[in-house]
Amino acid sequence: MSPLKRKKLNKIRHELDRLDNSLIKLIKTRTNLVKKVLALKEKKNQIIDRNRIKIILKNIRKKSLKNNIDPKITNRIWKSMIWSYIEFEKKNFKKK
Repeated sequence: MSPLKRKKLNKIRHELDRLDNSLIKLIKTRTNLVKKVLALKEKKNQIIDRNRIKIILKNIRKKSLKNNIDPKITNRIWKSMIWSYIEFEKKNFKKK
């Protein structure tokens, strides 16, 4: 790799690192909201709402297409996030 390309690569990687830091902050905010939602659930079977998951994924697909993003990428990201939070909720569910 030429020195010029190496420099460009490092600059882009630095931008990606900054973006990752922003994503971490957003994930913290999302986690706090999930905790609030979990506090309202009275039964463990309320954790998985397949209808809501379907709606979320459908909306993400629409937004991805509108923003010229490959919907396969966003679908995988959101599915992973959804199921990660479902596991989080199951682990942290407190019977009332």
